[in-house]
Amino acid sequence: SLPQLPAPRDPKILLYNAKQVLSWDPVSLGNDSRPVVYQVQYKFGMWYDVKSTGVNCMNITTPECDFSPNSNSVLWEPEWEISLRVRAKVEDLVSPWLTVPSFRYCWNVTIGPPRNIWVTPGEGSLIIRFSSPFDIHAHWPHFLYYVHYWEKAGIQQVKGPFRSTSIELNDLKPLREYCLQVKAHLVCKKSNVFRPGPLSDVSCYQTTMDATTKLQQVIMIAVGLFVFLSMLAAACFFLVLKYRGLVKYWFHSPPSIPLQIEEYLKDPTQPILDALDKDSSPKDDAWDSVSIVSFPEKEQEDVLQS
Repeated sequence: SLPQLPAPRDPKILLYNAKQVLSWDPVSLGNDSRPVVYQVQYKFGMWYDVKSTGVNCMNITTPECDFSPNSNSVLWEPEWEISLRVRAKVEDLVSPWLTVPSFRYCWNVTIGPPRNIWVTPGEGSLIIRFSSPFDIHAHWPHFLYYVHYWEKAGIQQVKGPFRSTSIELNDLKPLREYCLQVKAHLVCKKSNVFRPGPLSDVSCYQTTMDATTKLQQVIMIAVGLFVFLSMLAAACFFLVLKYRGLVKYWFHSPPSIPLQIEEYLKDPTQPILDALDKDSSPKDDAWDSVSIVSFPEKEQEDVLQS
């Protein structure tokens, strides 16, 4: 019994990456409990219902039409100029159409940053792998990628464009920390439109050393170790010369008491000395015989005279 069904209001179009969604405020019937459904159409030359494999915005109950392309359907090319309209329906009643301002995907889409960035440090290089902001369908625009990189606390540099999602930064200094960001541009060739996306989050990585740097490091370590050992040996030699008396005292073994004497001193009543005298066999006195073989001539005369 409504005189006229009110039209939907406040339409919004979300174009982010591959997501394309039209939404609006739902129609309220007050105390009328009958369900409200909505119908969405698009215009390309003439009006068509938004209905294809995987996308159906005919007689829907939610105030939203998701016409994002999927593996089964692409309603229109991203460079076409598209207009949309929506109306409400309650049984045999229909509302006036609410027409949405036209748009072109390539002109109006918002591109996100590349995803799943993975960096492998190399010998004076960084190998960067990542995923595109979203999956590109056949005959759609393509992406170009740029890498912003800089040595930490250094000047930023830009390298690109690249079509590949695997990029290698060469000619970097070994054993230095570099920070980088990746940016994607959506390129629509037919209309010559470039839609840049935001930069990815900053991530920092340290390059590894190359063969020349490794050899230099080994040589420096060897030379440093040799110099250190030489200085240590010279210092030890100087200390030994300067404090040799003290060193001799430290390394001189103190005199020790024979075991038998030590036992006697502990207990003088023990007949240890007598046992030692018995054990020691007497030795004969040793004599040396001396014979005069010759005299000097003068001494011989003196001997004869005496």
